[in-house]
This record gives sequence, structure tokens and C-alpha cells, in this order.
Amino acid sequence: MAAKPERRFKVAAENRKARFNYEIGETFEAGIVLTGSEVKSLRAGKATIAESYADARGGELWLVNANIPEYLQASRFNHLPKRPRKLLLHQREIDKLSGAVEREGMTIVPLKLYFNARGRAKVEIALGRGKKLHDKRETLKKRSWERERSRLMRMKG
Repeated sequence: MAAKPERRFKVAAENRKARFNYEIGETFEAGIVLTGSEVKSLRAGKATIAESYADARGGELWLVNANIPEYLQASRFNHLPKRPRKLLLHQREIDKLSGAVEREGMTIVPLKLYFNARGRAKVEIALGRGKKLHDKRETLKKRSWERERSRLMRMKG
């Protein structure tokens, strides 16, 4: 069996706090509807998706509260920085995500915003369940122990 080629993509924005604040379940790759000035601003790497989430409205999925700042050279053809942006998924995926949000109280969290090998803007979203404070402390303990263990192994070997 031939090895899969490594995926090449340029990350425009990453939600690093998502894995700390949520237990991440199933992930999905979604397209995103953008204007020209938004794409240029993303290529400059100026977007933030730290406080954003996805919401199901009218059988469609929308990325809410993602900040893509205005592209300065676009002048009067610019966009609103925090407007809701439509996510492109198959209908069965939208139904699955919205059902999990309604039934199980989960949240749809964007993990990263990137350009794939073909140059298309994509969003990696995941179903997440919010962590409690004691779960976050446990995560910190595990992370610090792993760091300490790797440091000790380097010193010995």
C-alpha cells in the first residue's frame, strides 16, 4: 500500500484554547463563504477565531464571532470584520452537528482556519463538550508531567 502524501496547507488562524476548554469529539472540514477582501486579509494571517463558534440556523451552519480584520488596500470595498460567515457542509453533516447541539448540549467549535493545497479557505470544526474546572486542572497536571518526564529522559540518555 502506498504511503499517503503529506497534506500541505497554510494555517491562517488557530484556536489554541479550544482543546483546553473543550473535550474535542468528531472533527469536520468545512468550506467557508468569503468575500475578496476577507481572503486577502486571511492570506496576510490576521484572523482570530478564539471566541468564535458555529451555529445552525435555518438548515445552514454559520461561523459566528470570527474576526477577520479589514484589508487596508480594499478601501470602500471592504467587509465587516465580525459578520457571520456561512459554512459549506453536506446536509447530513449539518443535521448531525445540529442534532448533537440540541440533544447532547455540545458546542460546535472551530479549531483552525486554513488554505488547503488547492488554495481554498477551509475551517476545521469539531463537536466539543465544555470542560469543568477540575478537568482543566487535570489536563495541566498531565501536560506538566509529560514535559518533566521528557526533560528527565533527555538528561539521562
